[in-house]
Amino acid sequence: MKSRAAKIGLLVVIAVLVIIFFVFDLGQYLTLEYLKNQQQAFNAYYQQNRFSTLLIYFIIYVVVTALSLPGAAVMTLAGGALFGLWAALIVVSFASSIGATLAFLVSRFLLRDWVQSRFGDKLRAINEGVEKEGAFYLFSLRLVPLFPFFVINLVMGLTPLKTSLFYIVSQVGMLAGTFVYVNAGTQLGQLESASGILSPGLIFSFALLGIFPLVAKKVLDVVQSNKVFKNYNKPEKYDYNLVVIGAGSAGLVSSYIAAAVKAKVALIEKHQMGGDCLNTGCVPSKALIRSAKMLSYAKRAEEFGFRKAEVEFDFAEVMERVQQVVKKVEPHDSVERYTGLGVEVIEGEGKITSPWTVEVNGRTLTARSIIIATGARPFVPPIKGIEQVAYLTSDNIWELRELPEQLVVLGGGPIGSELTQAFARLGSQVTQVEMLPRIMAREDPEVSDFVQQQFVSEGIRVLSDHVAKEVRVVDGQPRLLCEHAGEPVEIPFDQLLVAVGRKPNVSGFGLEELGVQISERGTVATDPFLRTNFPNILCAGDVAGPYQFTHTAAHQAWYASVNALFGELKKFKADYRVIPWCTFTDLEVARVGLNETEAKQQQIPFEVTRYGIDDLDRAIADSEDHGWVKVLTKPGSDTILGVTIVGAHAGDLLAEFVLAMKYKLGLNKILGTIHSYPTLAEMNKMAAGVWKKNHAPEKLLEWIEMYHAWRRGLGRG
Repeated sequence: MKSRAAKIGLLVVIAVLVIIFFVFDLGQYLTLEYLKNQQQAFNAYYQQNRFSTLLIYFIIYVVVTALSLPGAAVMTLAGGALFGLWAALIVVSFASSIGATLAFLVSRFLLRDWVQSRFGDKLRAINEGVEKEGAFYLFSLRLVPLFPFFVINLVMGLTPLKTSLFYIVSQVGMLAGTFVYVNAGTQLGQLESASGILSPGLIFSFALLGIFPLVAKKVLDVVQSNKVFKNYNKPEKYDYNLVVIGAGSAGLVSSYIAAAVKAKVALIEKHQMGGDCLNTGCVPSKALIRSAKMLSYAKRAEEFGFRKAEVEFDFAEVMERVQQVVKKVEPHDSVERYTGLGVEVIEGEGKITSPWTVEVNGRTLTARSIIIATGARPFVPPIKGIEQVAYLTSDNIWELRELPEQLVVLGGGPIGSELTQAFARLGSQVTQVEMLPRIMAREDPEVSDFVQQQFVSEGIRVLSDHVAKEVRVVDGQPRLLCEHAGEPVEIPFDQLLVAVGRKPNVSGFGLEELGVQISERGTVATDPFLRTNFPNILCAGDVAGPYQFTHTAAHQAWYASVNALFGELKKFKADYRVIPWCTFTDLEVARVGLNETEAKQQQIPFEVTRYGIDDLDRAIADSEDHGWVKVLTKPGSDTILGVTIVGAHAGDLLAEFVLAMKYKLGLNKILGTIHSYPTLAEMNKMAAGVWKKNHAPEKLLEWIEMYHAWRRGLGRG
């Protein structure tokens, strides 16, 4: 109770002081105009009462800073103008640090306990970072003021940072910036006329104010680099500008860009060029899905006016076609192609041995920068007894040449759902098991329900909310034991496909020994520029996250390679604002931006516009008149927040909305764009038309109707 009373009392005092400041317009006395008008009087008083003037100035500065009132910057300039460089520098330095510490303590006393108790779980990582590197974080903010200093004071009060450390770091960190501002104030103090604005001293002072944050940031980068690199010997010269480890999507694009800008680059791959996407992911899965879709069309023969259609096939031949597709795409990612582009491709297992060296095949390569693009691998959960069976993953399922009679697919995400439908269409009896309440849980519930209904109609057994507990082999028959609503469920199978996600490849090539930081998600920890805790070691693709898509890996690769090669001149933050993705079930599910579920979770206001594809001429002609387009927009605006398309070729059709969101084009622009007729792409324009109709200006239309009636003579005597 005493603590609460003290907090209330302190709040009252602060509120009274702030009210007095604004009610009596005390801020007028903290403007350059007022101080300039009173400069002669201040100078005269200062000459007669030096100590008392400095003391009064000191106290006012402390109060203004402690209460986070506007005017500290003007007071700093005024200090330089009134007292000269060195006297003002000393007074302002101590006054600003003491005032900042008082604001820090007030914030801590009033708010820290409440903030930590309510948001402690979300702030855990920040608290740990402050406890470990709090002084450096604070020094960085003080040296390069990205945020107003008063915000730093209040926010730091909510963290575990020690008060004494806060004061010392603030005293040192703000000194350089204080010097720049005080020096500018001395030049303003010497200004006698308008022509004095062009004086070299004043021009230099304002130039210093402008370039100081840039210089300070550069100095800070050097300090941080020296701190990280202090235990390593930097080579005097380098074999390469860039070494890339991993030849999947991220690695290929990174090395391609480096070679295109005439950098010397080496690309190391220990297994297969093209990575997972070419060999075990995107390409083979889409080839299999295409074959399976041909069978589904045969089963739908009557929809297209045929009495009957039969397809004879051998599963082994279907899987051989998949491999033929892979081989046809292979040259795009081959050693020969990239060698021709100017990349030195090294087939072997690379290991990072220092921030600038990579060992491979007995060689030691030196490089100014390294990009980690090692991808990910299927995650296999620790299910009891799973080692008893030769389970499948998205890596080895392509080796199958005999169709499983009973296939259990563990996982209801994109990979699991795509392969579930493909194998069911090829003739397997498929049971899909998902531990969450619904499959495709990242999509809206109506999408999950629609896909599940489609699966069930094709004879697939979908078991959501089933937790896999154990694999048993009884009389030679493998069985998966699950738990559902507290009850055991036993599922026999011939083959078990584990498709519950992918795990980043972060071990086995030197990261642990070097001390490259790993995030809580198991990915390599990177900053917004895709740099690791070693600034010259960058990361892209699945191993970096947060998205595990081929197209985002390529997207990240541009930022990683450009920052690796030109980061000392200009760095670019990776842009994740518009990330599309598609699940290639039939019907396809494609999305960009927010869906309804995410918008509600994030408490983002939105409106929903929905267009049913069953109304589209081309879809009807193709017997593909199923699904919908759903667009989320800002209330009362045509600004697109997100789009979900469920339908044939949804992944292709989404591109128009991706472009619109990327370049901030609203639904009115899509509505005003000519779309070929009859095409499925018209669904995007139709959806925009629905939005327009829903936002029609009804009152204006009433007046227009009256105008037309008048034109017809109905309103005349």
